[in-house]
Amino acid sequence: MSLSHTAAEYMLSDALLPEPGGARARGLRLELPSDRLLKFITVGLPLFLVSLAFAREFSAGSQISCFSPTNFTGKQSAYVDTACWDSLLHHGFDAEGRAITKSLWALKVFPYSLLVVAVLMYLPYLLWRYAAAPALHSDLLFIIDELDKSYNRSVRLVQHMRKVQQASAEPERFWEEYERARQERYFEFPLLERYLSCKQHAHSLAFIYILRNLLLFLFLAATCLYLVFLHLNIFFQDEFSCSIKTGLLQADPHIPSLIPCKLVFFSIFQLISLTVGGVYVLLLPVVVSNALQLCQWDKGLLSVYEMLPAFDLLSRKMLTCPVNDLNVILLFLRANISELTSFSRLNAVSALREATSNKQDIDTVVDFMTLLAGLETTKPK
Repeated sequence: MSLSHTAAEYMLSDALLPEPGGARARGLRLELPSDRLLKFITVGLPLFLVSLAFAREFSAGSQISCFSPTNFTGKQSAYVDTACWDSLLHHGFDAEGRAITKSLWALKVFPYSLLVVAVLMYLPYLLWRYAAAPALHSDLLFIIDELDKSYNRSVRLVQHMRKVQQASAEPERFWEEYERARQERYFEFPLLERYLSCKQHAHSLAFIYILRNLLLFLFLAATCLYLVFLHLNIFFQDEFSCSIKTGLLQADPHIPSLIPCKLVFFSIFQLISLTVGGVYVLLLPVVVSNALQLCQWDKGLLSVYEMLPAFDLLSRKMLTCPVNDLNVILLFLRANISELTSFSRLNAVSALREATSNKQDIDTVVDFMTLLAGLETTKPK
């Protein structure tokens, strides 16, 4: 019998979790995987495409090709290219024959506008990092430590109850004391449970998370509208008529009034704009889906921890409207599940308890652990 007692004590001592080190604080993820992917695509894509456009500009040299008259020298042709690129004004005629001018400056600033887009896409991340991440880091660190400590307290409680049950000469009296302790809630973890309950009435993290996704959605939609505007007004005109009869050249009869020009980089800018616009349109539903995560509870994690004694945040229906800080914390606990060592242990105990058909005997340590974890309302026979 002493051998079985020693084996049982070793089994329960192995079930205890080691004390966490300082690496946990550094390893916490303060961004959801979907948010991290959105940041990488929305910020990285325009930067990557703009770098390609600038590389093309530096390698190809002139971004415009004008058809100067045949009597122009090389320097005169270079001047025409430079003057037309600086002005980027299309001179034409409307249906009634009146002269009109149309500015194509949006083509010149298009690469720089994508840089502005990348900066705008980074702003929601900065908002989350400096307004919400510090508080979220503290909450996650405290809750993860308390959940692991609650698991250790439960294991130590099982150790003590097992010793008392084996040393008791009157089993019925032991179970009466067990039922009285349950009724008086001696096994509960008030600090952790009240802290989680308090987070249901706070909304700062939820507000910042929704604001982050709302800003990202607005920036994505505004970028798509900007690209649509460019395509409807400018990106269908790769050729234009340029006039260099200004200043000292205005009275020169040898210079034609209009010189046809062609934009060399036009097809590249079209491809870049279509790529950015297409990807951003596909990301709009992803942003909406991320924001709608707060409309339903992630009850899987808390339901596992309800196996602990008197941890009944769900069964007492304390979870009300899901748009609060507790739901945000649950989402990030799911993202940091690797730091929550006790979760895998309780999952294993949960699977073992559900697979056990005969719960009336308490011959092994596992039976005792599952009895305590299951919060049985009746004592075993």
